[in-house]
Amino acid sequence: MTYKNLLVQLDSTKACEKRVAAALELADRFDAHLVGLYVSPELSVPAFIEAHLSEELRRVQVEMRGERVEAVITRFEEAAQRFGRTVESRRASAFIDDIPDVLALHGRYSDLVILGQHDPEDEESLPPSVVEQALLGLGRPALLIPYIGAPENFGSQIMLAWDASREAARAVTDALPFMRRAELVRIISVNPKRGIFGHGETPGSDVALSLARHGVKAEVQHVVTDELEVADVLLSRAADYGTNLIVLGAYAHSRLRDLILGGVTRTLLRHMTVPLLMTH
Repeated sequence: MTYKNLLVQLDSTKACEKRVAAALELADRFDAHLVGLYVSPELSVPAFIEAHLSEELRRVQVEMRGERVEAVITRFEEAAQRFGRTVESRRASAFIDDIPDVLALHGRYSDLVILGQHDPEDEESLPPSVVEQALLGLGRPALLIPYIGAPENFGSQIMLAWDASREAARAVTDALPFMRRAELVRIISVNPKRGIFGHGETPGSDVALSLARHGVKAEVQHVVTDELEVADVLLSRAADYGTNLIVLGAYAHSRLRDLILGGVTRTLLRHMTVPLLMTH
């Protein structure tokens, strides 16, 4: 398995250029076709206000939005030319609540979908719920690039957050193209439960053995704590080890529980400093 079809989310944020750079590097690394998709948010105003908008004002707004989209597409294609890659550009529009569905629709024909982290300091950044909902609907692995950008040669030092769930198992398979090239994969289990209804008799050993058969160099670590949240443990260990890619299953628990408790996925999405490869 390898990645031959990549899709990257384009937008008007300051982080888009760094996300595109990471996507182009991956396209070159895996000799993959790269699609850039800009989903433009439709203007949504209350009906009583819209009734007073003139046709001229509506036309100007549509033109301005179109010019902004074309400027981003042009920069994407110019960056690809400098990189020596041929890319495909796509344009779409949707109301904010529908953008995750549009991203998911286009993303299902890709091997890996590259999305951007929400930047609270950038007014052009889409709400964090857009990425969260897209993750649930894709049916494909998603690579989340921090708004600060991806480190050079990311994927050389990988952390696998292993909780023995269905989602984590899928994430392992989806991340194999990265893992086969990695110098080391650290398998981290936080508060693992032994036994057939948990992580097995030796948590992490079975997945490490499975990876070894794929030629992946892996080591297993267990962390037992009742003081730190799982996401905080993962972020702390990632910083300690110089991890430049974290792999995990997204939303392994019920969405209702995640909404109430916050969830590992949601915390990592907000505080990530290195790329995350996630599968639901």
